[in-house]
Amino acid sequence: MFKKLTLWCLIAGVIGYHALCAAAPDSTLVIKRTTDFKVNGEGTAANWATAQWLDLTVQKGPKQPAPGKQFATKVKIMYSDKGIYFLFDCADQKLTATIMEDYGALFKEDVVEVFLWPDTSFPIYLEYEVSPLNYELPILVPNMNGKAQGWKPWHYDDKNRVQHATSVQGGQKKSMASVEGWKAEFFIPYILMNPIVPAIPKSGTKWRGNFYRIDYDSETAYYSWQKTGGSFHEFRKFGTLIFE
Repeated sequence: MFKKLTLWCLIAGVIGYHALCAAAPDSTLVIKRTTDFKVNGEGTAANWATAQWLDLTVQKGPKQPAPGKQFATKVKIMYSDKGIYFLFDCADQKLTATIMEDYGALFKEDVVEVFLWPDTSFPIYLEYEVSPLNYELPILVPNMNGKAQGWKPWHYDDKNRVQHATSVQGGQKKSMASVEGWKAEFFIPYILMNPIVPAIPKSGTKWRGNFYRIDYDSETAYYSWQKTGGSFHEFRKFGTLIFE
């Protein structure tokens, strides 16, 4: 009887495991190489044609009993010898964005975010945020036993500055405007992430990372590629980025 029960538990566990794996999003993403180009916030560069869209889906936010309403949200990613390109496409109804300065608490309003963890031997990663109004927040985050703190770049100029631009569809690019959606396009140079980038990525290089959106319409909705327990800073749950 004990042997039969053990066998049934094992079978049930295997079935449950495979069901869980089938339901979970792919935790690996292959990033295509590109030549460098200028971002315009529209994603109209021909380079983007070779990249595939990656869907972001809603998850529970901090202390949120259930996920908020979902709007279509997707992102494309490419890399060059100088840095990484991102293009977010966010369906929306209202631009909940009133902050008119860089380094503001952009995460308290509509925003998209990228977290990049190049060297997993240290719990330090880049967090980059940009709002629909094109204000940015670039910080390095040391995360020690769940205690995280963001640090701004000491020198931030043409040599290491993020190129970023946004656009709005079906409305005006202004605070609280009714819209159909918005896009954010930006280029993060590797030099901005020094010294946590051990080497310029080449074919086969692996980083960890995650991609997010927060939308504040009638109810707050938190979007992600790899699901977390609520905090976007759960870096152990990041997915794997493989440079093609």
